[in-house]
Amino acid sequence: MEFDVPSLIEGYAQGYFLMADESGDLGWYASRQRALVPLDERFRYPTSLRRALNQERFTVEINRDFKSVVAGCADRETTWISAQLKDIYFALYEAGWAYSFETWQGEQLAGGILGIAIGGAFIGESMFYRIPEGSKVAMVKLVERLRDRGFLLFDAQMTNPHLERFGSVTVDEQQYQILLRQALKRRCSLI
Repeated sequence: MEFDVPSLIEGYAQGYFLMADESGDLGWYASRQRALVPLDERFRYPTSLRRALNQERFTVEINRDFKSVVAGCADRETTWISAQLKDIYFALYEAGWAYSFETWQGEQLAGGILGIAIGGAFIGESMFYRIPEGSKVAMVKLVERLRDRGFLLFDAQMTNPHLERFGSVTVDEQQYQILLRQALKRRCSLI
């Protein structure tokens, strides 16, 4: 199946994101309150995670196993990642827009974050883990990578207690649009 990749990217660049409803129908959504993972000193992580980071139990890869990360993110009791959305993510990946930021323990995929990078904006779609701390280490390493590469915005879309542990902040639609426009002017690369 072919998708209009430029139109998909334009939707994300305007601040929308794709989700499937309970019946699997895909639609564009926006949120009045947007969760952001800070890329400055406000970013924090649980002290218990320092041990996992210091022990270097995980290695980090980008796009080593994109399809498995998408499958891991979709493997939930209730998911917004339908079969069609998986295909869209893969089309965006093949076109160089979608990324999987992965942690590995040896040859086993430990966890990962799925997202779309446009300019200096990283739009986090989902995350998962198979080994405890796998997705948390991915989060810390992804934030470090985004900082190093000059990204301005890490859009997490909707907040939850997990993201709040990392210092996520919520901004209104107007603030989000200002930050998004600034981020889109940058030329950044995740890899």
